[in-house]
Amino acid sequence: MDPIRNPYAPGAGQRPPELAGRDEQLGAFDVVLERIARGRPERSLVLTGLRGVGKTVLLNALRSAAVRRHWGTGKLEARPDQGLRRPLSSALHQAVRELGHPQSDDVDHVLGVIRAFAQRDAGPNAKLREQWNPGIDAPVVKGRADSGDIEIDLVELFTDLGGLAADVGKGVAVFIDEMQDLGPDDVSALCAACHEISQSGLPVIVVGAGLPHLPAVLSASKSYSERLFRYQRIDRLAREAADRALSAPAEDEDACYTKEALAAMYAATGGYPYFIQAYGKAVWDLAPRSPITGEDVAVAAPEAETELAVGFFGSRYERATPGEREYLRAMADAAVAIAEKGEDELDDIGSVPTADVATELGKKPQSLSPARDSLLKKGLIYSGERGRIAFTVPHFGRYLRDHA
Repeated sequence: MDPIRNPYAPGAGQRPPELAGRDEQLGAFDVVLERIARGRPERSLVLTGLRGVGKTVLLNALRSAAVRRHWGTGKLEARPDQGLRRPLSSALHQAVRELGHPQSDDVDHVLGVIRAFAQRDAGPNAKLREQWNPGIDAPVVKGRADSGDIEIDLVELFTDLGGLAADVGKGVAVFIDEMQDLGPDDVSALCAACHEISQSGLPVIVVGAGLPHLPAVLSASKSYSERLFRYQRIDRLAREAADRALSAPAEDEDACYTKEALAAMYAATGGYPYFIQAYGKAVWDLAPRSPITGEDVAVAAPEAETELAVGFFGSRYERATPGEREYLRAMADAAVAIAEKGEDELDDIGSVPTADVATELGKKPQSLSPARDSLLKKGLIYSGERGRIAFTVPHFGRYLRDHA
């Protein structure tokens, strides 16, 4: 097969040639945009799922849908070592530019508020080089979104932004990736701002994406967050959608798969979109001709697994300290032990009791808290419920048993 014509795209956040299995989410978002455009109340949206299920790809697709409706949009990626003010200000600056509001004075006022919001972290006596701004030429508006209380400031900022969008009959959508990495104060402020905006009926929504424990992060911040957001769990693809993700791009290049090959691909990838792209690329490059057969999949599987071991699993494993790696391996061993006993404790996400991990290591659970907490902060594991933990990366336990 010609590698130049290889259609598959195994990259972080890179849109696959066929965005299969996400029609429901795209259709629901179109309804949200239309309802807000008509002045109807609507909740902000939160996407949750493991690594590799395509949350970032879907987030970008939703943003494209908003852009097609001429909304103002901005996107940021949350980081645990960075506050919300600066990245959000840059995102909102872009959103204001996209709105195309005809009144320059009104635009300059909102841009001045964004600039005041961004610079508040620097303090009143900060030197000029410390007074960061998101490339805004408009003068700072004093007394608006600059109190220093992030919750008050964000409510004021979103209110002014929503008013600007309402003037031109459009909306503003803010897209936040890795939302679980926001600090507690920033999460609280974001929830409060979304609550205020939903009550006032202004056309501003937040679309967040994050790991499966993101709803718990939001709920811990504001009790009403469960009613504030519409949660959508993004999971692996069903068999039909996975087959389409492979077959449609191949057909565009005048190639196809046998039924046996598609079955083998689903068995190998588990329906996870990133794995589908990685295996698809490897199989295409090594298959001698079309149609691609089950034997071709078997020959290419080691190549795909090696690529995943280095670029997908290995890069994450390397971020862990030796003590944290022991904890990760113990999680993998605990899951196997539960499965071999035929117990019902192994749920659909493969979480294991923290007590079982301690048993595998022969240590007291309390002594393992530092390693567990560090892995949680690094986003390698998450806790869906008290006393249980799971990998944020699908098939990570298998990788640990085979390679680490």
